[in-house]
Amino acid sequence: MEQSQQVVLISGASRGIGAATAREMGRRGYHVAVNYHQNADAAADVVSTIESAGGSAQTVQADVCDPEQVAGMIDRIRTDRGRIDALVCNANTVNPPFEPLLTLSWDDFIGKVIGELAGAYFLTQSVLRVMAEERKGRIVYVSSTAADRVGSVAAHSTAKAALNTFSRHVAGVAAQYGVIVNTVAFGAVRTDASSGVMIDDLRKLMESRSVFGRLIEADEAARSIAIVADDDFGASVGQVLRVDGGFDVLDQQLHPMVQHFE
Repeated sequence: MEQSQQVVLISGASRGIGAATAREMGRRGYHVAVNYHQNADAAADVVSTIESAGGSAQTVQADVCDPEQVAGMIDRIRTDRGRIDALVCNANTVNPPFEPLLTLSWDDFIGKVIGELAGAYFLTQSVLRVMAEERKGRIVYVSSTAADRVGSVAAHSTAKAALNTFSRHVAGVAAQYGVIVNTVAFGAVRTDASSGVMIDDLRKLMESRSVFGRLIEADEAARSIAIVADDDFGASVGQVLRVDGGFDVLDQQLHPMVQHFE
C-alpha cells in the first residue's frame, strides 16, 4: 500500500463533472476513489481512463444518503490506502423537479432539499472525523449559481442555497482541525445530465449570457474543483466561489438600470 500518495474521494464520479474531476485529480497525482451508486460500468471506465494515463484509482460503491454505506466506503478506502486527504462532494442524489412553485408538490420540493443535504452531511461527518485525526485535509462542495436565481427552480435553488450555508458551518468547525472547506458554485455546465433539461432555447439563452458565448465544459469545471482542492490554494476558507463563465457580470451589465448610467 502506497502511504505517501494523496487520496481524494469524489462522490458521484461515474459521469459528468464528477468523472471529469476524477480524471483531473488523477492527472495531478492523486489516488482517486471513484464513488458511484448504481453505474458500476461507468465508474470502472473512469478508473480505467485514469490508470491508462499512468494514474491510480479505484471504484467505491455507496449510496451517499445512507450513513452505513458511507461509513463502510470510508473504511474500505482507509484499509486500502491508509488516508483520505481530500473530499469532493459532487453527487447529484436527487434530480431537481423543474416545475413552477404553485404546482410543485411538497414531496418533490422537500425530497430535493433533503437529498442534497443528506449526501453532503453523511460524507462530511465520516470524512471530517478522519481528517480531524490527521489535522489536515480539504473538502470541496460542488454547488450551483442556481442558489441565487428565481423562477421554476425553487427546489433546486433552495437545496443549493442550503448546501452553501451548510458548507460554511462545516468550514467553521473544520478549521480548528486544520481542514480547509470551500464551495464551487457553477453556472451552466455541459454534461450528459444537463443535456436532458437544456433545450435549445434555454441553451442559447445561457450562452448569450456568458462572456465566452458558450456553456462551461465539464473539464473546465473539473480544473476549478481541482485547484480549490489543492493544498496550494491560498487562504480561502468557507467561501462560495462562482464559476459561471461571466454570467453574473454580463447579466448585470445588460440590466436596464446599468445601461441607463452608461
